[in-house]
Amino acid sequence: MLGGFKNFILRGNLVELAVAFIIGGAFATVVTATVALIMDIIGKVGGTPDFSNYEPGGVGVGVWLTALISFLILSAVVYFFIVTPYTKAKERYFPSAPAGTPEDIKLLQEIRDLLATQQGRTTSTSDTPLS
Repeated sequence: MLGGFKNFILRGNLVELAVAFIIGGAFATVVTATVALIMDIIGKVGGTPDFSNYEPGGVGVGVWLTALISFLILSAVVYFFIVTPYTKAKERYFPSAPAGTPEDIKLLQEIRDLLATQQGRTTSTSDTPLS
């Protein structure tokens, strides 16, 4: 019973999840502060970005409009300042594997062809997919 608990605690996924949760919480604070800064800049340039009291025709859409603007700014901040640089860095430092058949698939195809040859059948190694 204690061995299972030890395996659970020391499992790599649990540690990675804990780190992701902690970093995610800290990152959320940074993104929220960035959105607040951008909303403040918009407020100074073009008037207040808070539409909470905006009610055209008696319908209170102001809170929704403020939330929509905040969401769009938040999405732009995450995409342009996090996703795009991360993707470029990942492509630069961790290039994708070259196109072609992975070595393990080639090995499995060779084994399949060898077994087929031993049984008296013929197969083509280049065009026949593994099934």
